[in-house]
Amino acid sequence: MEGHDFKTPVEVMPGVVDWSMVHQPAGNKLYDFHKDSADWNQWKLSSSQVEQYWRDGFLSDIPILTPEQCDLILQEYNYYTGGECSHPGRDLLYEFHANQTPDDPNNILIHVLGHWRLSEAFHDLVFHPKIVRPCSQLIVEGQHDTRLRFWHDQLFAKPPKHGGVVAWHQDYSYWTRTKPQMHLTVHIALDDQTEENGCVCYIPGSHRWNRNGEPLPVLDYTFKAMEGIKTILTEPELEQFSKPQKVYLKKGHANIHHSMTVHGSYANKSNGPRRAAVVNYFADGVVSNTDSFLLCPSGPPQFHSAGNIPKGQKMEGQFYPVVFDPAWIKS
Repeated sequence: MEGHDFKTPVEVMPGVVDWSMVHQPAGNKLYDFHKDSADWNQWKLSSSQVEQYWRDGFLSDIPILTPEQCDLILQEYNYYTGGECSHPGRDLLYEFHANQTPDDPNNILIHVLGHWRLSEAFHDLVFHPKIVRPCSQLIVEGQHDTRLRFWHDQLFAKPPKHGGVVAWHQDYSYWTRTKPQMHLTVHIALDDQTEENGCVCYIPGSHRWNRNGEPLPVLDYTFKAMEGIKTILTEPELEQFSKPQKVYLKKGHANIHHSMTVHGSYANKSNGPRRAAVVNYFADGVVSNTDSFLLCPSGPPQFHSAGNIPKGQKMEGQFYPVVFDPAWIKS
């Protein structure tokens, strides 16, 4: 919205606020506002953690939310887990999938994008200091503090007993509409994650896998073909692939992984839900690599036009706010 200060929420339809119009934390339900470098640097990663990330392609078990804060966020989850999105602002979502694998009712994966626009809690998670400060250290190899922008958020929910898989993949395979590759993902467990309920698994070192500088091809947009990736791996990659690392997370803890790290998760066979909130970021300076939609709209075009950036132009504006700036730790 031209002339908007990006500090004030905007009511875009009766009773529905679009939180993407606010480029700073909206409240203090999840954390206190950070005012100086000491506030920010309490969440700084150690040099050994940074080294581990670039060796393995991921860091695991980073505490982000308390169980009580997870429960607060899970109240908003109810809009998406009943088979349909019941939020009155549904048209603001980028995508909503009641089941990412619609041909199999016994393999259910609820997948949502764009919910930061509909909820103050999900909106503020995007700017969480415990997330964005570490990510600023990891987003560019060899660079300790980088200006960071938000890319998009995701919800993944695997219902009890019937929760589906997320096939092995590299995130950037789905994101080549932006370039260069300077992206990462934060996966936050809203329930304890175990092998039984489908925790995330990683292939250490696979963030170095590429095909002439490009990511591995996308094989399945439904995420259902769990082991399909094996058909395109080289012999050395297959050997490495045989040694996946399962990551068990406590409720409120997170993994951070490189956008080229091969990862996936198996079905939820437990009696409880397995729910996660995901936030994705890129370094300031990434540009659009398409003249088509960068974020897939599910509602009227007027709610999404600001997300479409011409090919070659910098990714910025309403949907891609700065979430961390090194200048904030120099005050």
